[in-house]
Amino acid sequence: MADLFDTPEMAAGYASARPAVHPLIIELVRKHLDLSQPIDTALDVGCGAGSSTQAMQAIARHCVGIDPSAAMVHCAATRMPQARFLIGRAEAIPVPSQSVDLITAAGSLNFADLGLFFPEAARVLRPGGVLIIYDFSEGRSFRGSPSLDEWYDEFWHRYPPPPDFGREINEATFRHCSGGLGLDHYEDFEVGLELSPEFYLEYIMTETNVAHA
Repeated sequence: MADLFDTPEMAAGYASARPAVHPLIIELVRKHLDLSQPIDTALDVGCGAGSSTQAMQAIARHCVGIDPSAAMVHCAATRMPQARFLIGRAEAIPVPSQSVDLITAAGSLNFADLGLFFPEAARVLRPGGVLIIYDFSEGRSFRGSPSLDEWYDEFWHRYPPPPDFGREINEATFRHCSGGLGLDHYEDFEVGLELSPEFYLEYIMTETNVAHA
């Protein structure tokens, strides 16, 4: 799975053709945490090409992104020279203990060892720090019409996912957090985006099942 993400082509696709969902999520985070002022340092675990890290600039003065893919990290650093990017895994976060105020993990823990990640997250968070984990379903539905779902089913049948496609992240994932972490809030919600057909097709071509095929 890691090899599918670690290519210049996939990094370029993530940089240019992924829907702008992250700023919407970070705005929900800002409201939920009642952040009237930016926090000092935020860490983005599984930053990919940097779009999720870029969104964190709305709530943090200093942003750090880590990803196991060298191609993704290089792309992110080129796009965001004002942030810091490191090659690293969720199970061994390459930052000092008690050095960040907030951690985000956006659609990146599906393939991580959570038994190792949660203690690492607790280690690097400062007292009172917060871990924000969010994940996505596929962008496959129109509001008020099943036509895109029907198309997506055919697409998914033609390009099936890899055999080890990772775990689903849901509320049950957090029932056994370790390292002193506990679940404070969980929410399922929907966001709507207007995409052109051309952009949607570019986005779909960056999906992992296409790279696998």
